[in-house]
Order: sequence, then C-alpha cells, then structure tokens
Amino acid sequence: MQNQSILVLLALLLAAACANGKGVFRIPVRKVQEVSLRGFKSLETSCATTAAGQSPCMPAQARLVSSRFDPGKKSFINIDDFMNAQFYGEISVGTPGQKVKVIFDTGSANLWVPNKKPIFTRHQIYSHDKSTTYHKNGTIFKILYGSGPVSGYFSRDDVKLGELVLKDYNFAEVDNTGGLGPAYFIGKFDGILGLGWDSIVVGGGLSPFGALVRSGQLEKPEFAFFLGNLEEGELVLGGTNPDHYEGKFVLVPLVAQTYWEVALGEITVGGQRLSGNTTRAIVDSGTSLLAGPVRDVQKIAKLVGATPLVAGEYAIDCDKIKTGVALTFRLGDGVFTLDPVDYILDQQGVCLLGMMGINIPPPNGPLWILGDVFMRKYYTVFDWGNKQLRIAKATRHNTNVHPPPFDTRVVIE
Repeated sequence: MQNQSILVLLALLLAAACANGKGVFRIPVRKVQEVSLRGFKSLETSCATTAAGQSPCMPAQARLVSSRFDPGKKSFINIDDFMNAQFYGEISVGTPGQKVKVIFDTGSANLWVPNKKPIFTRHQIYSHDKSTTYHKNGTIFKILYGSGPVSGYFSRDDVKLGELVLKDYNFAEVDNTGGLGPAYFIGKFDGILGLGWDSIVVGGGLSPFGALVRSGQLEKPEFAFFLGNLEEGELVLGGTNPDHYEGKFVLVPLVAQTYWEVALGEITVGGQRLSGNTTRAIVDSGTSLLAGPVRDVQKIAKLVGATPLVAGEYAIDCDKIKTGVALTFRLGDGVFTLDPVDYILDQQGVCLLGMMGINIPPPNGPLWILGDVFMRKYYTVFDWGNKQLRIAKATRHNTNVHPPPFDTRVVIE
C-alpha cells in the first residue's frame, strides 16, 4: 500500500501519580503564531514493510508548537510550535537521558531518533556511546519515501516519556533522513514516535504505546486527543479529560488493529448522499486535513463550491463559512457533522478547503483519512483495551479563530 504520511502531531507527557502506582498522563498542546506555509508544500509517497510483510503506507503531516511548563501538581513535558506546521514534544533516550523532540503520530508505530545531524541544522541527536543502558541490536531499519530513504538500525535503551519509562525498548537510530526532504531540514522535530498498533511496527515487536500498556504504568489502556483551535490542546495517556468534551461518547469499533481503522458508512454533502465504494476510514491525529479518494473529493469540492488549485488543493469563497453546507460522515453507528467553519480554513482572508484527494490502492484502499480537521471538532479517545474509538464533541473556548494552514507536508510513515 502506498503511504502518504503528512506528518504531524502533537505531544507531551504529563505524569500524575495515583495511589495504585498507575496514572493518567497529560500533554499540553499550544499554538503560538500563524504563518502561511504554502510555498513549502510537497506531497509524496512513502512506503515501508512490516515484519508481517505488510506495506503500511498511510497519510501523515507536519505542524508546529510552543513551550510550556506548569509547575503545579503535575509534570508537563514541553510542547513546541514551529511556524504553526509541526507539533512536537520532548522525550529522553538513554541513561543519562538524551533529550530529543518527536512528533506523536497515530499513523505509524515505530520510534526513531537521529544519531547523525544533517549539516547546517540544529537537530538534537542520540549517541548510544553516552548511555550506560544501551544494548546493541544492529538490525537494519529502513523506510522508503517518495523523495528518498530514511534508514538506520535498531538499538535498545531506556526511553522516558514524562514520568513514564520504557525499559530496554527496541527503537531505531536513524543516520539517513534524506527521505524527509527540506521539511526535516527546516523542521524543529528530531524524530517520530508512532502511536499505531503493534501489527504495523516495522521490524516487528511492540509499538511504543503497546509497550506502555504492557508495562502496567497506565491507569487505562487508552489515550485521547484534544486539538486546540489556536488555543491550548492536550494529549492524555491513560485516560481522558472531561474538561475537553461534552455529551456522551459514540463508540466506534475498529475493523482492523493497524491505523485505527473503522467502518465508513455514507457521506453526505448538504443532505445529498455521496456515491462511492469507500467503506473504511482512519481517524488519524497525524494528518492535518481530510483526505479521500480523488474522485470523491472532486465531487465534494464541486458540491460545496470549491475550485481546484495546484497539487490537489481547493480554494473556496470565505463567505461559504457562513452560508455553506454541512458534511456528514457515518462511522459505525454514529453520524458526525462538519460545518463549513470546521472544514474551511481561513488564512487571513484566503480560504482553502480542508480536504484533498489521495488514491490508496487495494488491498488497503480505497480509504478516507479523517485528520485534524475532524479531530478539532471531535474529542477522540483511542481505546486500545476495547479495540474501539470513543468520539464526543470537543468543548471549545476559542470559537472566533479558524483552523491553521495545512500546507507543509512531509512524507513520514
């Protein structure tokens, strides 16, 4: 399956101690500035092979962040914002801990960190020679992207996420990041921490979250995202935060334990049912927009009054934010509505449709990817223990600001 990972995610871990030794860990996410990234855009293809022989190619994206530390009862890991295009957080690897910034991405399932810094960059790197808990693995790690390879080798060491520690965890040291192109060169993130299922781990073994679940450190085997709309957001490991959602959760069972994949029923545009044969969707924190089969997206764009631009983007009249029609997606037994204010991205008076076409071939496609455009409106719990998503309407405090641009894309598995 061809992957278009449009990298990006958020993240940082907050540790809260409980009487039984298990806890809920929160990661604050906050945006700082809004900068157009249209000039840096590139959409490519990425592909890798898992131990099971699968090729887990999936969309993802890149975004940005700001630093925050709250010296209250709970310990926050810093969340940074670079040009409103990459959200990343800090973890540490080895003993003593070597700090690296990673993107937390539900569209992949490996942790990799660089051990070599590209020239003229300020990326933080990991050196196993400086760690007393390092153990050699040496197996080759390689992901092939449309613009080139990202490769290195596997190693084992302690990985710390907030107050959580994965002992002797198998991760990848990367010495070739050429497949990420210029987005990595100018980006502020160093590596990627995947939150997908064990089945798509390149090289086999446990995914980072699978290892956390097995370690017994979490109160519940789940994590939840609240994505801020130019306001602070949050990733919770081990539970949920009731302050960030309202009403009841809709339970949506998974159809595959890979990329958090669920059954997709009908899609409607202004009450009109969209014809098509796509029956599956992924709710993906690592994708900034909505992405679906090219033909379906073309139909939707026409129905909402959008006009095509270059590279699969669509322009739309900003007046449609107030006068446009609603989109609905049926996931399992739940129907989720996106209003024009949700799917139209207002960039200082220039409006874009928060959607683009991506054809993912069989057997893994066709597929819809419901990224941050969807998740900004809906608080999403990735319920590992019950193999389901739980989705509720997010509580909004900042309703006068439209979502940020989604133009910088980097291919990451």
